Amino acid sequence: MTIIIDPQSAGIAGNMIIGAFVDLGADEHKIKEIMEKTANEFGEVEVSFEKINKNGIASTYCNVKIIDKGKTLKFNEFISKINNLELDDKIKETSVNIFRRIGISEAKVHGTTLDNVHFHEVGQSDAVADVIGAVSAYYLLNLNQEKIIGLPIAVGGGRVKTTHGILPVPAPAVVEILKGSEYVGGPVNSELATPTGCAIYMELVDEINKFTPHISPLKVGYGAGKKDFDFPNVLRVIRTKELELYDEVDVIETNIDHLTGEQLGYLFDLLLSEGARDVSLIPIIMKKNRPGHILKVIATKDLTNHLVDVIFREVGTLGIRIIPNLHRGLSKREFIKKEVEVAGKTFEVTYKIGFVNGEIISSRIEFEDAKRIAIETKIPLKDIINKIGEYNG
Repeated sequence: MTIIIDPQSAGIAGNMIIGAFVDLGADEHKIKEIMEKTANEFGEVEVSFEKINKNGIASTYCNVKIIDKGKTLKFNEFISKINNLELDDKIKETSVNIFRRIGISEAKVHGTTLDNVHFHEVGQSDAVADVIGAVSAYYLLNLNQEKIIGLPIAVGGGRVKTTHGILPVPAPAVVEILKGSEYVGGPVNSELATPTGCAIYMELVDEINKFTPHISPLKVGYGAGKKDFDFPNVLRVIRTKELELYDEVDVIETNIDHLTGEQLGYLFDLLLSEGARDVSLIPIIMKKNRPGHILKVIATKDLTNHLVDVIFREVGTLGIRIIPNLHRGLSKREFIKKEVEVAGKTFEVTYKIGFVNGEIISSRIEFEDAKRIAIETKIPLKDIINKIGEYNG
C-alpha cells in the first residue's frame, strides 16, 4: 500500500491533515479525546469534527477552538512537557521530531540557537493539538507501515500577519521547513501552508515527488481548510495500491572525439564509481567527418553537479548538456540468493527479480555469479546462463 498526500491545490495545515486522516478512516472520537487531553496540558482547546462541502467536495473539517493558548515556553521546556505526556512512545517521538523541525526553522529565521527559541503560534495549545492529533491519526491508521509520497505544496501568496509583524507568504519559517522539498506559489494571495502543517508533512512523508505515480486508488480522504476560495480548499490524501515506481533523474551529455579507447574505458568506470546510475558511449560522426562518441550519463539530482565536475576534469570538454527532471519508470526489484548445483558442485548465486503489478517480468542471475561458475567449472558461460540463468523459485 501507498499513501499520497496531495497539497498541490490548497496547501496544508495541521487541522487539514487531521481532517483528511479522519476522512480516510481514523476514529474521530479517539482523536478528539487525545487532542483535548494533551493540548490541555499547555492551555485549553475544544475539538470538533464536521462533515462539510468545500466547493463541491465533501470533506471533514477539524475545528480546534482555542479557549486558552497557554504561556510561551522555551524549546527545551516545551519538549520536556511533550515527553512527559501520557501517550504511546512512538507518538511522542514523532511529535518531538516535528516540533524540532519547527524549532530549528525558528532558530534559523531569528538568528538564535534552538535552546533559546521561544515558541509562539507553533508552541501553544492549538499547535500541540494539531501535531498530536495528526500523529495519533497516522498511527491509528497504521500509516507507519505504508509508504507515504508527498506531492509539492501550494504555499499561497501575498502577506500574512504574525506575532513578528507582516511577513511575505510563504513565511520564513515555512521556507526553512520545506528546504529539500518542492513548493509552488499561489493560486491565491493568501497563506495556504502553515509551519505546523509543513513540519508534519516533512516528518511523515517517505519521499517527495513532482508527479503522481501510476496508481490504483482504494480510498480518498479530504481534510477541509478554514478559508473559503473559488476552488475546493481541501487537502487530499489517497490510499492506493502502487502499480509502478518512478523517479526523476538528470541526463548529462557531451560529445567526445579526442580520447583513446583506453581513456574512454577509464572514464566509463570512473563515472560509475562516482555514483552515476548508468553510463553509455554512443558512436557518432562529428564535424569534418571525425569519428567520436556521445557520452550519456544518468544521474540522480543530488549527484548531477559532482558528475559534471568529474567530466570536465577528465575530458577537458568546453560544454556539457544537462537535461533535468526526466521522468523514469522503474519496476520493483528484489535480490534473492539461492543455491544451485552445477557439475556436481553447489554454488550460492544472486538473482535480480523485477516486478510490475506483482507479476515477475525479469528474473536473471547476476552476471558476476554466472562468470564465476563458468571459470570454476570450465563450462561455457552461455551454457551456464542457459542452465541456471533464470530464477525458478
